[in-house]
Amino acid sequence: MEVNDAIDLFIQYLRVEKGVSEDTVKSYLYDLKQFFLALPKKDTAEFLPVDIADFIKIQNKKMLSSSTVLRRLSSTKNFYLFCQREHIIDFNINKFETPKGMKHLPISISVEEVENLLNAPNEEKPEGLRDRAMLETMYSSGLRVSELIMLKISQVNFDKGIINVIGKGNKQRKVPIGDFALDYVQKYVQTARYKNPGKNTPYLFLNRYGQPISRQFFFKQVKKYAEQVGIEENISPHTLRHCFATHLLENGAELRAVQEMLGHTNIATTQIYTNISSKRIMSAYDLYVKRK
Repeated sequence: MEVNDAIDLFIQYLRVEKGVSEDTVKSYLYDLKQFFLALPKKDTAEFLPVDIADFIKIQNKKMLSSSTVLRRLSSTKNFYLFCQREHIIDFNINKFETPKGMKHLPISISVEEVENLLNAPNEEKPEGLRDRAMLETMYSSGLRVSELIMLKISQVNFDKGIINVIGKGNKQRKVPIGDFALDYVQKYVQTARYKNPGKNTPYLFLNRYGQPISRQFFFKQVKKYAEQVGIEENISPHTLRHCFATHLLENGAELRAVQEMLGHTNIATTQIYTNISSKRIMSAYDLYVKRK
């Protein structure tokens, strides 16, 4: 059977028997497109038991997030299971296991993608300037989302470029905020926030009603900006914290220093970023060798 015919049957199954939404159908189609771009096949007779494992290896080399790889794995595996149930293929893939550790790797995007994300808000609008300041602060200082949205103006030392963070369990730590991020925070405070109805409240980042930004709202904003700039990974505000740690380690920062800045009690929690950083470095090395 031609691959396109098998996909058509699969999509019909999803719509009629599973009753999935059109957005879900589009997601499946996109993932299958990526699969067949990576492993071109015209006929289902060319399908092999190792296809999915090979696909994961290809995706990991592209340094996609674990969530993206897992989603594509799920879409492809469901398609192969459908082909198996319909006797389109004659091998069993049920024994295939998700690679261990994938679910535990935090998402980290490239420096270029971070730059695009930070540039996405429209700074001509008060909310855009606020969002830019929030994104810059999170990436510059590695704050948790809860620490960012509950940050008070009094916690920011504008002269020294230091944020006095109150983290989990009311533990306090001092983290630097870069000059670039600090400039955006100052600009926001002096303009958009100064005109906000809640300008006399202690919290730094406010919504249009003068209240602190909610976690849910900021999550939606990050998703919106990521979509605007074409970031494929399923990122969240916390991704900027992950990127902060990963990019520091890539540039030679000491693990213990990164641990202190993130507010991790156990250094083992911070060590996961060395795995991500090493993968990126090896990817760059592999690319360099291939160009020689």
